Amino acid sequence: MKLATVRIKAASHAQDRPATWGLIQGETFHDLGAVYGARLPDLKSVITHDAFSELASRLPDAPTCPLDALEWLPVIPNPDKIICVGLNYENHRRETGRAEVEHPTIFARYANSQTGHLKPILRPKVSTALDYEGELAVIIGKPGRYISRSSAFSHVAGYACYNDGSVRDWQWHTHQFTPGKNFPETGAFGPWMVTADEVGDLSNLRLQTRLNGAVVQDARFSDMIFDIPRQIEYCSSFTRLEAGDVIASGTPGGVGAKRQPPVWMKPGDTVEVEIDRVGLLVNTIRDE
Repeated sequence: MKLATVRIKAASHAQDRPATWGLIQGETFHDLGAVYGARLPDLKSVITHDAFSELASRLPDAPTCPLDALEWLPVIPNPDKIICVGLNYENHRRETGRAEVEHPTIFARYANSQTGHLKPILRPKVSTALDYEGELAVIIGKPGRYISRSSAFSHVAGYACYNDGSVRDWQWHTHQFTPGKNFPETGAFGPWMVTADEVGDLSNLRLQTRLNGAVVQDARFSDMIFDIPRQIEYCSSFTRLEAGDVIASGTPGGVGAKRQPPVWMKPGDTVEVEIDRVGLLVNTIRDE
C-alpha cells in the first residue's frame, strides 16, 4: 500500500487544514487520519503500532479527495533520526576520488531540513552550489539494536524516494558533512511510502535522477557498495533504530559537483527522482 503525509487544501479562502495521513489508491486519497484521530495521529504512529493490517477495513469510513487537492509533506515529518549513507555506489566513490573503505560513511540530516513532493527545494542565500542526490529512503518499521543482516528486512516498513539536496561549499568547509546537508527545505522526501511487501526484491530496481528532463543519475540498487541489510546492521550497532527512522541509502555517480564544469541546481529548475515500484518525486528549485 501507498501511505502519505499531506495537508488537504481548503476550498475558497478558508484556512488550510492540519496535516493528516492516509492511503492512496489510484488518483484518490483516503484520509485515515480523520478516522483514527488521536489514536494514530500520524504515519509514524501507524508504523510504531504496526497497524497496517487494519487500515483497509477502515477505508469505507475515510473521507476522500483527489490527489490534486493535496499539499504533500515529507513522508515522515517527525522521525527520531535520519541517517544518511555517503559514497555508497562505486561510480560515485570513484568520481569523488575517495579511497575504498570497510565501513559505510555515515552522517545525519535533521527532520526540519526536509520538504515534500511538488514543493520547492530552497537554494540558500549563502550559496549557489546546490546539488541533487537521488536516493532510496528506507523507513524502519520495527525497532532494534544489533540487527543481523539476515533479519534486517523484517525491520523495514517501506521505501520512498529521497533527494538529499546538498549545499556543496558548506559540505566541504571541513571533513564533516553536516552543515551542507541540513539547510532548511533541501531534503525532499516523498511523495509516499510504499510498504515493503509491495516493493519486494530491491536488487534490480532502477533509480534515476533527472534535471530539467535530462538524465543525470542512473543506477540499480545492486550497484550499492553496502546493501540495505549491511546498512541496517551497521547503523543499529551504534544506535537503536526506532520505528519511523529513515535511512537515506546513498546516491549514485553523476552528481553535479563532479561534472566538468559543475552543474548546480538554480531557481526555475525541476529535479525528479524516480525509483521502480516506489514512485516519482518532483521538486522545483527556488531561492530562499
